[in-house]
Amino acid sequence: MAVEQLKLQLLKIHQNKIFEFIVISIIIFSALVTGAKTYDIGSTMANVVAWLDMLITVFFLIEILIRLSSEPRFFDFFKKGWNIFDFIIVTASLLPVDGNDTVLLARLLRIFRVLRLVSVIPELRILIGALIKAMPRMGYIVLLMFIIFYIYAAIGSFMFENINPVLWGNISISMLTLFRVATFEDWTDVMYETMAEYPLSWIFYLSFIFLTAFVFLNMMIGVILDVMQREHEEYYRESGEGESAEVHWIKEHTEQMEQRLDRIESLLLENVKQNVAPK
Repeated sequence: MAVEQLKLQLLKIHQNKIFEFIVISIIIFSALVTGAKTYDIGSTMANVVAWLDMLITVFFLIEILIRLSSEPRFFDFFKKGWNIFDFIIVTASLLPVDGNDTVLLARLLRIFRVLRLVSVIPELRILIGALIKAMPRMGYIVLLMFIIFYIYAAIGSFMFENINPVLWGNISISMLTLFRVATFEDWTDVMYETMAEYPLSWIFYLSFIFLTAFVFLNMMIGVILDVMQREHEEYYRESGEGESAEVHWIKEHTEQMEQRLDRIESLLLENVKQNVAPK
């Protein structure tokens, strides 16, 4: 009983809004401390920063232990991907910074502690989850974009190589030039250079920009928004908030009522059959 009460108390601490705010504040503060190490500071400030870094590491260790201990079973903590992510970041921060072999690795791992904001803030988790789930669908768009890039790069290399071999010397260089055009980085200079010899070459550039900067970009945005909307609906269903949660609740209860009505109807039919049957 004492263990269960302790787990309950630790769970209350973990779910407390003030504690969550403190964790978020410490994560941001740890990012500032890591950034302070990149400046040329005196030995006194360097010692202060080192002590702060150690205290932050201890705090994160205590916080992860609270979350581990509040689980009903120890290994339930590792069933969630974000918990595993936090555990890896915190345990990796325990590497000593003083050793010559591990100093660079330890500093790099401490930089990634700021990513714990993603696991702490639900809205950021939704964004990252939507981005990961949208990647397979975005991959087809990227493949189609590569095909368009390849075709236009081949055309540009064939037509404009004699004008400027630096920009159109071969298909790989032409693809880099087209990437510059797609990002609007002084693309008009490239266009005017070819228009001096091919006045209608503007059609080549404008059609390429229309396909890449408008069509494919909007397709990617549409995919991300669609997945993000589904992620929000799933989150609200799980948390019991928002319109999607209400719709889900109504749907579940409607199905339960239909099942009950079906059972009542079947019972009534059986009673009617028994009463009508000849005696």
